[in-house]
Amino acid sequence: MAGWAYSIFDTVIGRCGIAWSAAGIVGVQLPQAREIETRKRLFKHFPEARETRAPANVELAIEGIAALLRGQSADFSGVTLDMNGIPAFSQRVYRITREIGRGATLTYNEIAVKLGASGAVHAVSQAIGRNPFVIIIPCHRVLEKGGYADQISPYGGIISKRRLLSIEGTPLPSTRTLFDVLLPVAPPRLSG
Repeated sequence: MAGWAYSIFDTVIGRCGIAWSAAGIVGVQLPQAREIETRKRLFKHFPEARETRAPANVELAIEGIAALLRGQSADFSGVTLDMNGIPAFSQRVYRITREIGRGATLTYNEIAVKLGASGAVHAVSQAIGRNPFVIIIPCHRVLEKGGYADQISPYGGIISKRRLLSIEGTPLPSTRTLFDVLLPVAPPRLSG
């Protein structure tokens, strides 16, 4: 899409990227191991974007992202997102996810229930996994059943949900063990 722009900015965890259109932010890229890789990921998703100075709405998002990554509070309620091309179901998932406050988490199932679509856990998971607005829409606060912190969306770079929750001071969910993966249901009880 013509008219996209982007900026690279510093945070305590590395150089992040943000892209926008005239309608609002279209994506955020958390840092890769090197800045050139962060730029490549940004270009992969927004190939026509040109580097330029961030307007006020984008600067507000940049300041909030940098603050959150320093462990401070951030308010993204005034940040405008461009959801053109985002499926309606994903937009509904993102609205609920955007309301999850610092220190809180929800599971994919809890979001599906809030949507009135309790059977749509997989669809919720897919929407969260494609979230282009990482941090602004805090997909890191959406966990698997059992409270496990899986990987963040492709825009998350090398940063995991667990690390973002730790930065925010959120009590970390359980760590999944090999037994959790191999035995997804409780083993039978032995009588005796």
